[in-house]
Amino acid sequence: MARSEHTELEVLTRPVEGSRSTRRLRREGLVPGVVYGGGDEPLTFSVNARILRSALAHAGSVLDLAIDGGKATPVIVKDVQNHPVRGEAIHVDLLRVDMTQPIHSTAVLDLVGANESPGVSEGGVLSQETREVNIMALPDDLPDVIQHDVSKMEMNETLTLAAVTIPQGVTLLDDPDETVIATITPPTLEPVEDEIETETALVGEDGEPLEGAELEEAERQAEGDTADEAAEASGDAS
Repeated sequence: MARSEHTELEVLTRPVEGSRSTRRLRREGLVPGVVYGGGDEPLTFSVNARILRSALAHAGSVLDLAIDGGKATPVIVKDVQNHPVRGEAIHVDLLRVDMTQPIHSTAVLDLVGANESPGVSEGGVLSQETREVNIMALPDDLPDVIQHDVSKMEMNETLTLAAVTIPQGVTLLDDPDETVIATITPPTLEPVEDEIETETALVGEDGEPLEGAELEEAERQAEGDTADEAAEASGDAS
């Protein structure tokens, strides 16, 4: 079902300048951006960081972009660059869209119910192999997220995209039978080396280890036996 309302985003045009200018904008609480596509020239703009954050949080797939107070143009968010530490948006790319023409986009694949699955309950490890899927749809039909319930997955099971229900009006561009989205495998056990005890001490007739003079005498006798064995072996060889 088409969405009748879009979140509006008001921005101001800005000249194309260098990195020093963009740093100044960010210090002033503004986020630089660019909008392109739709047969028009790319246009650089700046937008209040707080307004952008609110628009992105409440938007669906389409935003109504108003530039310098002009007529709103439908756009979608193509990319948001975030600060590596603070996580805040530091640049945004927008794409003009024709609401009557399907477009190629991506949607996040959200797997739910993993902890309830028999495979995980038995100690298996669930690995999500695919986190985004390629789709095509009219701008108002583009989903941000596609969810799939994996609460029935068993140990050693492999799940492909064919098992996912795609929303109406959306065309899946990835191969559903070849695209693996999740697996559950047994936990990997670390090998435990067998402890082998080697007894090297010389013992007497009573089974107790020899000490002192008795130990020295036993060692000399052992060395003598070894020498005799070597001499006998030499004689046999000749």
